[in-house]
Amino acid sequence: MFLLKKVFQLRDKANPDAEKPFLEHLEDLRKTVTKVVVTLLITTLACFTYQNQLMEILRKPISEVWEIHSASKLPTKSILNADNWESAKSAAEALAVLPSDLHPAYLSQLTPEEQHLAKLAYCYRAVRTLSADKQLPFVQAIPTLSEDDKKLLGEIIILKPDAMPGTRDHFKFMSSLNPTEAFMLSMKLAFFAGIVLAFPLLLLFTMQFILPGLHDNEKKAIYPALAVGFILFLSGVLFAYLLVLPKVLEFFYTYGESMGIANEWRIGYYLSFATQFTLIFGLCFELPVVVWILVKIGLLNFEVMSRTRGYAIIAIVIIAAIITPTPDAFTLCLLALPMIVLYELSIWLAWFDARKVKRQEESEEKERLERLLKSPPTPKPDLVLIDDTEEGEEMDQSDSSDDEKKNE
Repeated sequence: MFLLKKVFQLRDKANPDAEKPFLEHLEDLRKTVTKVVVTLLITTLACFTYQNQLMEILRKPISEVWEIHSASKLPTKSILNADNWESAKSAAEALAVLPSDLHPAYLSQLTPEEQHLAKLAYCYRAVRTLSADKQLPFVQAIPTLSEDDKKLLGEIIILKPDAMPGTRDHFKFMSSLNPTEAFMLSMKLAFFAGIVLAFPLLLLFTMQFILPGLHDNEKKAIYPALAVGFILFLSGVLFAYLLVLPKVLEFFYTYGESMGIANEWRIGYYLSFATQFTLIFGLCFELPVVVWILVKIGLLNFEVMSRTRGYAIIAIVIIAAIITPTPDAFTLCLLALPMIVLYELSIWLAWFDARKVKRQEESEEKERLERLLKSPPTPKPDLVLIDDTEEGEEMDQSDSSDDEKKNE
């Protein structure tokens, strides 16, 4: 209620000559909320038709985390990578359940490279069943392996990658423990995608409600700011999705594994975390637009922002600590640092705007003085000079004639 009261005061301040009663403010609020709800409903239904594509997009950071983690457990200078090692483990699993007389028939269906990697993975599965002091001697005793393969298998034993197949699919296609969870998650994902898609309209409706009484020159500054705001919002979402989210997921995955905890994440928790994370970054990237609008309507200026820079940085860190979906300092820094940079950019934008306004005022004053100097002087009215002597004689004559009339 306090926030709504402040918004109404800002509306009245924007147009003091046409103040509205409280009920009319509520009517405008009802119309704005209706526009927002209808817009979100349309965009959500539109995004729901592409739920499979949206799910693949949101799974991409998980796939990157798995690939990075799997590659870190494999020798760097070798033919092994996350994908072919996963295929080799699946082939080794098939060899383990097939009778030995069927091994040649199965291996004949694979390429020479796949056969080679399948044998390595098969031997690695056997090595993992032995104690640490018996693993390398067993590798050296395998007669079917060449010296290069024994060396490669020794490096694999030191790095200790996962020996069981299906870890990629198990990690990428997370479990759902509720019959309705998959459908509700699809709706939630479509809703968040609808917010991103409809963000320019949502921002426009909000500004139309808060600042209805702006002058024409102020509107000319506000509407381009809305377009810039949408670009910044998308930049924040993409920055979080492409750079920050994979790093954060990798950090938590490695941290959990270092403590001996299996990373069996649920799809519901992951989607909520990923969507909130990206939207928070998108909204935080709106800081320059918010500051620009406040400067344009006269609530902020360059001097105030420059003088209170230190307090603003502390406030940004506190806000980042509150709104981040995780309590770790790593995520806080990833959100706070871009916000501090954007706030510094906002200060420079305010400085350029103040200098532009000052130059414009000086130019207008100079033109006004030049027009005054070039304009011809205003002619003064002519003065009529009256001879005092003649006026005195006329007055004497009139007085004498009046006296004569009286004597008669």
